[in-house]
Amino acid sequence: MTRLIIATHNKHKLIEFKDMLSPLGYEVVSLFDLGYFNEIEETGASFSENSYIKAKTIYDHFHEAVIADDSGLMVDALGGLPGIYSHRYSGENATDKSNRIKLINDLKSLNLKHYPARFICDITYIDNNKTIKTEGTLEGEIVLEERGDNGFGYDPIFYLKDYSKCVAELTEETKNTLSHRHNALIKLIEELKK
Repeated sequence: MTRLIIATHNKHKLIEFKDMLSPLGYEVVSLFDLGYFNEIEETGASFSENSYIKAKTIYDHFHEAVIADDSGLMVDALGGLPGIYSHRYSGENATDKSNRIKLINDLKSLNLKHYPARFICDITYIDNNKTIKTEGTLEGEIVLEERGDNGFGYDPIFYLKDYSKCVAELTEETKNTLSHRHNALIKLIEELKK
């Protein structure tokens, strides 16, 4: 069984990766499992650059197959913000709640009818033979009041027209089958099978 390091300490993320990669015969482990707690500086100007920086840092440390991702929210009316700053949109000590409040307030001031947005996830896979990059998206729009409590980040204000619900109102199973990370992972798995 090939060990595959997921460059994360995030439990939600790890579960999603494990569910999809374990059936392919990978032993999926996190940085937490490996006792790696060094902060990786995400200095890239895009999700793609940041996922590569994380993957390369961990690969150079362990010399084993690694997957890293970087993801966030892009809102058209804000010119793509919060973008790579999604996790710290409301400042240095940002929380999910403070980020949502800032985003809602920023959009309210624009006074538009709709706020199209997308979640984006860029994945980088590195092993001793190759580097693979994939991207997944989830299209929706931002609503100006929170709905549902089954989610984190921007899920309570990210509305999916096809479901007439915000992501935080969906079951974990449904959410995982349509998430931006899921879509990027599907593409990665297709590449790995080749």
